[in-house]
Amino acid sequence: MTRESFAALDRRGFLKSAGALVVSFSISAPPMHAQFGNTPIPGSPQNDQVDSWIAVGADGMITAYSGKEELGQGIATAQQQLIAEELCVPFDRVKLLYCDTAMTPDQAYTSGSQSHPANFNHSNLALACATAREALLHKAAERLALPAEQLVIADGVIRARTDTSKRVSYAELVGGSRLHLALDPNAKRKPPREWTVLGKAVGRVDMAAMVTGEFEYVHNVRLPGMLHGRVVRPPSVGATVASVDESSVSTMPGVVKVVVRRNFVGVVAQKPWQAMQAAERLKVTWTPGPGLPKQSTFYDHLRSLPSRDALLVDSKDTSQVLAQSATVLRARYDHPYQMHGSVGSSCAVADVQGGKATLYSPTQGVWYQKTTGAMILGLKPQDVHVIFRRGAGCYGLNGADTVSYDALILSQAVEKPVKVQLSRKDEMAWENYGNAWTIDERAALDAAGNIVAWEHEAWTASLGNRPGPMTPGNVITGMLVGYSPAAFEPGPARDPRSYNNGSNGIPSYVAGRVAGVEGGTGTVKSEKVLVHTVQSPFWTGPLRSPARLQNTFAHESFMDELAARVKADPVEYRLRHLRNPRVVGVLKAAAKAANWETRPSPVGGRPKTGVVTGRGVACVAYEGDNGYTGIVVEVAVNQDDGRVAVKRMWVAIDAGPISNPDGLRNQAEGGALQGMSRALGEEVTWDDEKITSIDWRTYHSLPLGFELPRIECVLVDQPDERATGAGETSITVVAAALANAIFDAAGIRLRQVPFTVERVRQALQARV
Repeated sequence: MTRESFAALDRRGFLKSAGALVVSFSISAPPMHAQFGNTPIPGSPQNDQVDSWIAVGADGMITAYSGKEELGQGIATAQQQLIAEELCVPFDRVKLLYCDTAMTPDQAYTSGSQSHPANFNHSNLALACATAREALLHKAAERLALPAEQLVIADGVIRARTDTSKRVSYAELVGGSRLHLALDPNAKRKPPREWTVLGKAVGRVDMAAMVTGEFEYVHNVRLPGMLHGRVVRPPSVGATVASVDESSVSTMPGVVKVVVRRNFVGVVAQKPWQAMQAAERLKVTWTPGPGLPKQSTFYDHLRSLPSRDALLVDSKDTSQVLAQSATVLRARYDHPYQMHGSVGSSCAVADVQGGKATLYSPTQGVWYQKTTGAMILGLKPQDVHVIFRRGAGCYGLNGADTVSYDALILSQAVEKPVKVQLSRKDEMAWENYGNAWTIDERAALDAAGNIVAWEHEAWTASLGNRPGPMTPGNVITGMLVGYSPAAFEPGPARDPRSYNNGSNGIPSYVAGRVAGVEGGTGTVKSEKVLVHTVQSPFWTGPLRSPARLQNTFAHESFMDELAARVKADPVEYRLRHLRNPRVVGVLKAAAKAANWETRPSPVGGRPKTGVVTGRGVACVAYEGDNGYTGIVVEVAVNQDDGRVAVKRMWVAIDAGPISNPDGLRNQAEGGALQGMSRALGEEVTWDDEKITSIDWRTYHSLPLGFELPRIECVLVDQPDERATGAGETSITVVAAALANAIFDAAGIRLRQVPFTVERVRQALQARV
């Protein structure tokens, strides 16, 4: 089947061409579950029907459909294991299709460490498999005239326990019929202790194609007659188009069209290099933007702006307890804007002709690209087909959505397929950055050194986000063509109605008492968490562990400062204030793996010159209950030049039942390394009108050839717990653990990320 015919194929056509027969029976349907606060888009396959998730082919092959895509994190392999396990078929007899709006269910975004909990618990894909297995078992019991309890399933064949001649395959059971089966909330998952496929270290199904160059990324998509586009972004933040001189490129070879739509400008040419040259030469007159706040005083600037306030928890007595306590500690922590900095720039391919659109996109929300793409094109959503193709890795919102809009706009203008790949500068200057934060921590201690009150107050800047069902203006291209980002309205805080620690704004060490119920993981009952959201001058959006990383950096750094004040061991001091066994478990596991030496930090009497070593610790209940991580980091600090080398990391991770140990270990290791990069070097920079960190010389992620630390992962299996997230747990704790390790080694406290050589050197020079 050609790519063109596949793109035009709907789900029914695919099933027919594949010889697949959908399993179904009639059972009352459970309600459809919303994810990220959004219910499924109208027209998407019904999430409460097995048909939407599972099909059995005439050859016995299982085709499964998922709304959670493979971005390089390994979830496709784990989902294939899940299907094979629950349906009792070999791993290689499962074909997984994901994130194609003609075939797959709407599961909102693939983000937020939600793929594992969404599909591996008692709903969605896992429940569909369990429902289908039980229904097939009962149907086989009827066919074989035996009680279901006397039957077993193996390799897609159901047979009698005592008479192997009595057997029937899935394919034989399904026959030529098409049935209707709703997800059965009472269907039982296979217990983790009985797993034979799930829970094992199965290698990534896409790895061979990637390492041999055969894997098709979105950058490799080719359509007949495809042209190439290039965007012309504003020269400064907030600049608008005054005029465009199309004659400046009209005689250039290969130029097909200059496209102007409000403040969006782009060119289409026959070849990529021609489009690049034309975009460089096109004469555009811009009206300047309003200018940018000074970066040197930006954190103070954030604190002065009108804000939308939110109380996450408030015991109403923190001011009184702080005022009456003999020991009160205060500290401020600052965290910059950071970018995804994907090594490959974002790309998309669109084909808009005859009132229909097909889009090959690396978006993490295909159904929202469908609805918002239709808005931008002036089409009906049913006339837009979005097919996920993997792009540059990002763990968040890089340029994937905005370049998809770029391709749609340019393709519609020329009525031919158009591929758009962003330049390095266009990607880095206009992506949705991870939010900047400035945070105050305040705590009171009793005579024994225990924490008796904790206040956390934070300011963060926000503008835009992922495009939701109706918000194309959340990214730069949508705004340029006239759509507004999600509205920002300042307003006072209201008392919380329920406990929600999705941002990790609430420290792990407080009780989290809301509406009379303690939902937190700690013991401190006098507590207050207040967050001020202000309007950002730059586009913002999720970057791996959004808000969670920044808040945890402050919480876990401050916890170390409190422990140092009372001369307590940092691990023991944390354990003293924790009551959640899973947080306690990962903290102890990391400390044990690191052979933690119980003592206060830092060690006294060390020399003030030369290289000194130290170790730091941090832990978190990610989003309160969506994964648990403890980490110990060992560093070497050169006190003569300010350089920090990360030598070892011990990461303990608890994500519930382990679906694939290799995948979980990869997530823990990758998150730790990315956290190291963000803590030591990454920071978006700007002047009075534009972003200045626009390439690898000006944005400092870990360079090629950096000293790789030794990472040891401790995987904490919890077969009796629900599946939780894993992709964002370890990165959340790295910055704090690094800061704590540097303090342990050299006695300097770093409260501003990144910990650059210059900042370390200044802190060393300023210490007493």
